Amino acid sequence: MAVLADRLFSYVLPGRAGDLQLALEQAREAERIGVAGVFLAERWENKEIASGLGALSQVTDRVRLVAGLTHFGTRHPLVLAGMAAGLQNLSRGRFTLGFGRGVPPVFAQLGIPVVNNQGMIDYADILRRLWAGETISYAGPAGNYPAMQFGRDLTNPPPIILGAIGPKTLALAGAHFDGVVLHPFLSVEGVRRATAIVRDAAARAGRSPDAVEIFATVVTVPDSLGADVLADARDARAVSYFMHHEIGLALTAINGWDQAPLARLAELNLQHLEYANADVAESRRQMAMAVSTLPAHWLAEGAATGTVDQCLERLGQYLEAGVDNILLHGTVPQQQGDLLAAAKTIPVR
Repeated sequence: MAVLADRLFSYVLPGRAGDLQLALEQAREAERIGVAGVFLAERWENKEIASGLGALSQVTDRVRLVAGLTHFGTRHPLVLAGMAAGLQNLSRGRFTLGFGRGVPPVFAQLGIPVVNNQGMIDYADILRRLWAGETISYAGPAGNYPAMQFGRDLTNPPPIILGAIGPKTLALAGAHFDGVVLHPFLSVEGVRRATAIVRDAAARAGRSPDAVEIFATVVTVPDSLGADVLADARDARAVSYFMHHEIGLALTAINGWDQAPLARLAELNLQHLEYANADVAESRRQMAMAVSTLPAHWLAEGAATGTVDQCLERLGQYLEAGVDNILLHGTVPQQQGDLLAAAKTIPVR
């Protein structure tokens, strides 16, 4: 019988954590407490996914390992195909390759191309064709590649999943990707709307709607962890998302929330804190203080907080909204033991 714990994934090194060595300890603990898989989000200064997930593959035996997420355009497709093949080999088939579009203004400053929807589709198709042993000649929105060949067939290519918020990207994921990662701070109703878009798009594309694996990313902070953890894990994290105009607009739209508070938050001009070479703790403190500009119901409806039982009840509501798995966010496996122990007692479909 499946239990809720079988559907729970966890980030290692969430946010701007700076020591990749900690990810090894967190992944070991995730496996010990019964988490189904771990996500490592890419930040080039301290969480590069090839080295990070390669290391995690050697300190774990069971958990799935998800690149959650890297970005289009930051690696040549042949390099990325080889990286993914290596991680599949090292993990004995436990690797999943996750993409996100990122924050376009930041990528523009770095000179990284921001691909359009067709470019994302093409990029995934190029990888699959490389893994199938084809020679690729391509010129289009994903780049210009006169002739590429991987050199061998990959018998167990990893799933390719996509992080998505807006309806167009959600539909694209349903039609062309193996899974989708929903953004944090979606309400249960927001997740229900997003899931319906993904499943409907899969059906229209001639795919089984259930073939697309959907992850709801849920900031989950039991009261037992204390007010300081709540302020950092939920409040500062909420501000770190809503302060980016495009992300805030997409989240409020799919949740059916008033967008006026986004303007009040924008007046604080906190965007520089996300990527600047500044004191992380002070940046998080400033963002946590700014949470007062956001409606309290955004935090209550977009996260799982309260007692462990209340957190689990909310996670169950997200599953009932149609997702396959829950990605716990804001805490690390060392803080999730009580939650996982209780989740092992809750049956799910």
